[in-house]
Amino acid sequence: MTQQANTPIYDVLIVGAGISGIGLGIRLREAGFGNFVILEKAADLGGTWRDNTYPGCACDVPSALYSYSFAQKPDWSRAFAGQAEILDYVRDTAQRHTIPDYIRFNQAVERAQWRESKNLWEVQTGDRLYLARTIVACSGYLHEPIIPNIPGLKDFQGKLFHSSRWDHDHDLGGERVAVIGTGASAIQFVPEIQPKVKHLTLFQRTPQWVLPKPDHPIPKLEENFFRLPFTLNAWRKTLYGGFETFGIGFRKPALLRQIQKLGEAHIRLAIKDPALRDKLTPDYTLGCKRVLMSNQYYPALNQGNVDVFATGLQEVRGNTLVGQDGSECEVDTIILGTGFFVTEPPIADHIFNDAGESLSDMWQDGMQAYRGTTIAGLPNAFMVLGPNLGIGHNSAFIVIEAQINYILSTLHTMRDQQLSRVEVKADSQRAYNRKVQKDLQGTVWNTGGCSSYYLDKNGFNSVGFPWSTLEMQRLLKDFDTDSYSLTPASQPVFNMKRS
Repeated sequence: MTQQANTPIYDVLIVGAGISGIGLGIRLREAGFGNFVILEKAADLGGTWRDNTYPGCACDVPSALYSYSFAQKPDWSRAFAGQAEILDYVRDTAQRHTIPDYIRFNQAVERAQWRESKNLWEVQTGDRLYLARTIVACSGYLHEPIIPNIPGLKDFQGKLFHSSRWDHDHDLGGERVAVIGTGASAIQFVPEIQPKVKHLTLFQRTPQWVLPKPDHPIPKLEENFFRLPFTLNAWRKTLYGGFETFGIGFRKPALLRQIQKLGEAHIRLAIKDPALRDKLTPDYTLGCKRVLMSNQYYPALNQGNVDVFATGLQEVRGNTLVGQDGSECEVDTIILGTGFFVTEPPIADHIFNDAGESLSDMWQDGMQAYRGTTIAGLPNAFMVLGPNLGIGHNSAFIVIEAQINYILSTLHTMRDQQLSRVEVKADSQRAYNRKVQKDLQGTVWNTGGCSSYYLDKNGFNSVGFPWSTLEMQRLLKDFDTDSYSLTPASQPVFNMKRS
């Protein structure tokens, strides 16, 4: 990395212009921290809602709850918004707060390294070096697709793409199509493509619990009601309370087994073929994997042009796909619904401490952080949607905004106390994570009898949050100085104005 004499020093450098990065940028401006920059690897903002454009892509959290608390939207078109409408909302919110002025597009972070001698972060992209006093990774975990290492897959002669990189130019009409994986994305796009294709084959390693989705278009009368003072926020709080009550079951799985009966009834009513019903009925507790919702998925699987192979894909021979149980089918197109890197976030390969050790190296035995936000060994660094902040029952905006509050509280403390360096103590991080892992033992993720992205390759739960989001908001309300090593600055640490 080569530093130019006129390289500006930002107070805050944000990696990623998705929901987290945009939300943090808005709050920074409101708090008077104007000297920040957002580095975005793509040519547009929006994160996962920019990348995932597959047919039927939509949210499984009600629209009124899937939004910033400080930028609520009264005129959603549906109870559960689709991808395009969510992306429009994110773009509009960013524009209204002039956040695009702070974004540098096409700036993928290649290496971010802490320099102890300067108390600065050096961040190298393909063509630029950035300097920052603090860095915040807002890169999320639903954007880097997993491409499975299956023999013969790379040599497949037909069309191949991941659901998050949907090829809209490719016409599936009249084709024989295979879908690998039956997770959250697949249950949304399968009903959309089933009527178009000649034949559809699903390779399902593990069935999912799918609940009915209480979705509907929002009539004008309801929209006008939500334009009245306080009504939208009151509805949001009602939804939040309902989902939080549902979340008790994740910590007390016996309760989820009662809700599971709804999933069982959903399968019985929709699937009449006993053999297909057996294939689609999970043998683990609801909630162990992500709870899915759809009214169209099961009806699509009932159609005569659909086969469900209850097996993983073992190999590809030319245009023939072979399952692990020996099942075979000939296809023209393969669509990968194989998910994303969650327990091994790609950004960890690009963040380094002063000694040159990567965050991936630091996490080789499992991801750990303090309150999911700061990491021992990485001063002046924060991560949004970090380790053990995953919730299965409520909106990601709840987590994001709680962490933003914690980051802002830290920045205010650094500014008010003139601190050049803050780093969570290793003992504080270890003690917190011992408590996290202890309380995760009884959760559905650890006891539900499934393999999910909550558990890493070592069986370590580095994703789930073991308590309520009320407790999460309490933990992340204020910067707790006793848990950190603090270094006074010899000169003012924040410029406040834009560089």
